[in-house]
Amino acid sequence: MKLCRFDNDRLGLVEGDDVLDVSAALDAIPVQRWPLAPGDPLVLNLESVAGRARTLAKTAPRRKLSSVTLKSPVANPTKIVNAPINYQKHIDEAKADPKLGGGRKLDHITDWGLFLKATSALIGPGEPIRLRMPERRNDHEVELAVVIGRECREATVENALDFVAGYAIGLDMTIRGPEMPSWRKSVDTYAVCGPWLTTKDEVTDPNNLRLSLKVNGETRQDSTTAKMVYNVHQLIAYATSMYTLYPGDLIFSGTPEGVGPVKPGDTISAEIERVGGFDIRVEAFRG
Repeated sequence: MKLCRFDNDRLGLVEGDDVLDVSAALDAIPVQRWPLAPGDPLVLNLESVAGRARTLAKTAPRRKLSSVTLKSPVANPTKIVNAPINYQKHIDEAKADPKLGGGRKLDHITDWGLFLKATSALIGPGEPIRLRMPERRNDHEVELAVVIGRECREATVENALDFVAGYAIGLDMTIRGPEMPSWRKSVDTYAVCGPWLTTKDEVTDPNNLRLSLKVNGETRQDSTTAKMVYNVHQLIAYATSMYTLYPGDLIFSGTPEGVGPVKPGDTISAEIERVGGFDIRVEAFRG
């Protein structure tokens, strides 16, 4: 199942080039009293919502995907966890280009650990990326985004996928420079997630998916998640050795080689096998 959030926070079931409006399925989410349970309510109640969506789909209004504005399929993650230097060829290109690594040690993901992006950076592909600090490089980084489905701490490599709700494309936009990644990568609009949530049952092996990125039709990144240093299972175990993850939390699993700068007016096209694809515009920031 592919579930999207579109337009004025409508819930859609994606079938081919169509979106079925199944927003009434959101009634399956119980009303919460303060304090709210941590996590995204839709993902927390995904099984109930998905069941109701299947029933509604039989008579749901249809719209063309091209006619709707796609938002991040996860609206309320408590955290966006990011894996740096998680492809060997990206490590190699960062060693060759000092602007990428900022002078830090670049041998293994454990040299850096994981870092968090602010949830306020999160957008969907229907909203443009608005570049800050135009005097610096602003780079694209396409990644498999893992959507956590239930509360998770101290997961093991063996049981890690039991905590996954599904997958999306993550676009980790980056301002190059000497500051900590959580600062340079948490700019508003610098965490793109979409185009929809592809449920776990549709992705047999998240560690063997082709992912690619183009800028204005030119291929910049083209690799496979099979080349990750820490695969999805290992990343979940690694993250939960320090963090408690909640429903809707996102793990951006790292980017392969080929990162490069973008400028206002560019169009970024990202695609991951079995997950989906999207185009997103790049604009200049206007305060």
